[in-house]
Amino acid sequence: MRTEDFNFDLPQELIAQHPAEKRGSSRLLVLDRATGRRSHAMMRDLPSFIESGSLMVFNDSKVRKARLFGIAVDTGAKVEFLLLHPAEEADRNGSASSSVWTAMSSKARKQRVGRLFMFPEKLMGRITAVLPSGEKIIGFDRILDDEYLDRNGHIPLPPYIRREDDQQDAERYQTVYAKAIGSAASPTAGLHFTPELLAELAKAGVGAEWLTLHVGLGTFLPVRVDTIEEHQMHREWFSVPARTAEAVNRAKSQGRKIVAVGTTSARTLESAWTDSGLRPGTSSTDIFIHPGRDFKLVDQLFTNFHTPKSTLLMLVSAFAGRELILDTYSEAISLGYRFFSYGDAMLIR
Repeated sequence: MRTEDFNFDLPQELIAQHPAEKRGSSRLLVLDRATGRRSHAMMRDLPSFIESGSLMVFNDSKVRKARLFGIAVDTGAKVEFLLLHPAEEADRNGSASSSVWTAMSSKARKQRVGRLFMFPEKLMGRITAVLPSGEKIIGFDRILDDEYLDRNGHIPLPPYIRREDDQQDAERYQTVYAKAIGSAASPTAGLHFTPELLAELAKAGVGAEWLTLHVGLGTFLPVRVDTIEEHQMHREWFSVPARTAEAVNRAKSQGRKIVAVGTTSARTLESAWTDSGLRPGTSSTDIFIHPGRDFKLVDQLFTNFHTPKSTLLMLVSAFAGRELILDTYSEAISLGYRFFSYGDAMLIR
């Protein structure tokens, strides 16, 4: 399929630049993928749309303050780096404690091997390699950990949010259940949930379990090849606890609905699913779910409204059909729904 088949026009004013005034107060569009029927509600109404006995699966990854500004020693230029993960594969699964990181940078073509930078607290970093993807390997003169980033880093808001991060983002760009630090971007579907809403869902007989997928920046980037089959997905680390696997397998065997909260949860569930059930443990995935690929485990999907020509839009199109999704997006635009990370929500049943 052509990448252009997943394009749509979106008025700039519908790209949410700030979170809703109160967490959990966003609008909710409910789509029945079998009939095409759409309902318009609010997030507080979600329990009435989830069948009792269903199991919702959430991603508990926590966003790292991964944006870090350095000064080039040779020119004095200010350069922004987005630290994606420790460069060593074994260190990608949790809290950072490494002196070698994989990163993206501003003014990317100028950031060559050997260039030296001064960071806050007199931390020195040197570019030691440039990967074929354009990502940089940076070696620091001492361990760079999450405590350092909490003091000196910034929340990595996506580029379509055209403002600097502030104190509000430190809270609102995290889910209320975020626990396992390691993401370079938020699993944004979860931003809509409050402790009160989770309690209401439990009261309505809806189960909840957690897994972890550390979100890489590539999740939100547009596809830049002409046909989607040419696109190579980035690889992301995930973990499925034994408790979650047992709960999912039990629900599936009993014919209860599995509701993935967010595309990251959906990708993890589909990646860890085998003929004998959901497999617990840790691994990584570069699964690319697009039209023509079937879902084997996920029955319903709770998600946000996604960017044009993105792998996320292709995933929801695989789940509900491209034409139905684009028609639904068109209706959402006409009704003034807010789009992207801080935007409104959608439940696809």
